[in-house]
Amino acid sequence: MSANNPFARLPEAAAFTVTSSTVSDGGAWPPAQWSSGTPGGKDVSPQLNWSGAPAGTKSYAVTVYDPDAPTGSGFWHWAVANIPATTTALPEGVGDDLGSGLPVGSIQLPNDARLPRYIGAAPPVGHGKHRYFVTVHALDVEDLGIAADSTPALLGFTIAGHILGRATLVATAEAMQ
Repeated sequence: MSANNPFARLPEAAAFTVTSSTVSDGGAWPPAQWSSGTPGGKDVSPQLNWSGAPAGTKSYAVTVYDPDAPTGSGFWHWAVANIPATTTALPEGVGDDLGSGLPVGSIQLPNDARLPRYIGAAPPVGHGKHRYFVTVHALDVEDLGIAADSTPALLGFTIAGHILGRATLVATAEAMQ
C-alpha cells in the first residue's frame, strides 16, 4: 500500500459525510464487492448514504478509485456523474451493467476495464492491502457536460473546476492466495 492520497493535490473542498451499510470507513470489502474474477466476488456496487453537502450543490458524482493498483496511475472501479442534488443515497447493486436504480439523468462512465459499471476489487496476490477511495463529490452544476464514454480521469479533471465538497470513505482489500 502506498501513501498516495488521490486528493492531496486537488483544490480544497468542504467536507461532508458519506456512510455505507456495505462497508465501514477503513474496513475490508465484503466478498460481493470483489471482482467476479476472484473467488466469491460479484462486482456489486456498495450502498452509500451522504449528508451535509455544501449549500449550492446542484449535482453529485460518485467514484471508487484504487491508488495502490500496480499501474502507475491507479485503477478506477466506478464513476457516476450528474446525480441529481435531491439524491442522498444509492442502494447496493446500482452499478450493474444497466445502471439500474441510478437516478434519472445520471451517467455511468466506463471504468478502467472500459466497462460502464462497477467492477470489484482484485488486488494482485501478495501485493499487499489496497485502498479503495469511495467518494461523493458535491458539484456546482447540474450537468458536467461530459460524454457517457468519457474516462474517469476526464471526469476527475472536470470535477476539479466544479467541486464544492467531498465526502470519502476508504475500503480495503488484500488477496492472500
